[in-house]
Amino acid sequence: MPPDGITKRPHADILSYEEIVRFVGIMGRATSLFKVRLTGGEPLVRPGIDQLVAMLAGLHIPDLALTTNGQSLAKLAAPLKAAGLARVNISLDSLNAQTYLKLSQGGVLDRTLDGINEALRCGFAPLRINMVVLRGVNDSEILDMVEFAIERGIQVRFLELMPVGVAATHYREWFFSSADVRTAIQTRYSLTPVLRDSSSTCRSFNLGDGTGVIGQVGFISACSEPFCHDCNRLRLTSDGRLLGCLASDIGIPIRPLLSSGPEGIQLLEQTIVGILAQKQVRSEFRQSQVMAAIGG
Repeated sequence: MPPDGITKRPHADILSYEEIVRFVGIMGRATSLFKVRLTGGEPLVRPGIDQLVAMLAGLHIPDLALTTNGQSLAKLAAPLKAAGLARVNISLDSLNAQTYLKLSQGGVLDRTLDGINEALRCGFAPLRINMVVLRGVNDSEILDMVEFAIERGIQVRFLELMPVGVAATHYREWFFSSADVRTAIQTRYSLTPVLRDSSSTCRSFNLGDGTGVIGQVGFISACSEPFCHDCNRLRLTSDGRLLGCLASDIGIPIRPLLSSGPEGIQLLEQTIVGILAQKQVRSEFRQSQVMAAIGG
């Protein structure tokens, strides 16, 4: 999060729940849609988020997931589960309260820990935590995070910093590669690769301690080991721009097409298929927006 925060958009400028569900329905007709993930910013700050989950669950999406910072998860985990949410990923960049406070610009670590406990109680599985590793900031906590996950039977995924938004300024100073993370983990545990699912952004490894497999960790290596070659994801921003790649700030406004009748819907379907067909290996990050504005 930028130190000075972000400018909030007027409510009228963001997609309604009905528009989001309408788009997902169109996406399902135009493609072999099998996963929808609600991200942010922070999706749990939007009132009635469980209503959106219920509306999407009604479309019978095979994998309906959500990524959250966990600050409001303790009170919302049960309603989200009841609404039909299948999986939750929780961003947790530090187990140190002061480091967490600084990185999140005001977040309270205990709230996220309470959210993790409540998500486990509600039966979300697999439950995953995401840690963006920053050199000199939280890289000393890698093994602590692994142990935290093992103790709770959850998965931890280590993400490389991307030069997007405020992170671009500190990228050279903070970047810590997935290879460096694996080296740190292997000082205590063995790592055995798990077969990667096609189009997955994550490379997973089973953790061993000499007695057998005791857990699993994952690595999302957007910079050192890009997964562009089989990426099939699209990103819809809260203001209705459709992006084919997180690294590019070129987005197509689709909101007008959602309410423009059969011809608009047909054009939207063609737009979706066209963006997917034009996906290619990126050369560099050209994203000018902050992550909180385009979805983490």
